[in-house]
Amino acid sequence: MIVFLVPAGRDRFELYSEAGEDPGAPPGREDGRFRRWAHAVNMRWHELVETARRGRPRGRLARWRDALVCRLAETIAEQRTLWALRSRTSAALRYPGALPVERARAELEKAMAHARRHHFRWFIIDVVLFVSSVVFFFIPGPNLVAYYFAFRFIGHLQSWRGARQAMEVIQWSFEPDSELAELASLVNLPRAERAPRVAAIAARLNLQRLSSFFDRVTVPSA
Repeated sequence: MIVFLVPAGRDRFELYSEAGEDPGAPPGREDGRFRRWAHAVNMRWHELVETARRGRPRGRLARWRDALVCRLAETIAEQRTLWALRSRTSAALRYPGALPVERARAELEKAMAHARRHHFRWFIIDVVLFVSSVVFFFIPGPNLVAYYFAFRFIGHLQSWRGARQAMEVIQWSFEPDSELAELASLVNLPRAERAPRVAAIAARLNLQRLSSFFDRVTVPSA
């Protein structure tokens, strides 16, 4: 697995990969009740997202619901790097070529330590919110609130496990990358001006969603 250390501003970096959205293989008979339930929730959330993306709602409320589901799905997708790390024992970090490898290693360790704390805290919060969302059971149609918080707390649990795996088990290799170094030089440019160059870098790296991610996380240096 390859993870990219994307420059996001002065002394700021974000981890990025394009892990797939496959909900995964169904649990086997030997898997526990929670594993089977979690997979069922995951599948149901994916169905809701696919329905929302097809965009054929009737009425203002349905359009608002689908727009909300799509936005939530986009936000949740950023956790998939950590999810993908759960089952890995080795991975490569590509970092901007001008950055010393010691700094790249330190940024990786800092990001994983932060992710481990952050996702454990939100796992606890979302469990409480999921339990509270049962009050919406009387609303006709799928209980989007319950599905959302269920998917969130499962996602935060998986992210926490991925960060722990990255810190305690995975053997990392480090690869300098000239494309990421060029990307770092574009942080302070206006988005309209840098867009063609960012798109070209994304194409060379074969990362289809890198451009939108870069625009979302970058903060120009003061």
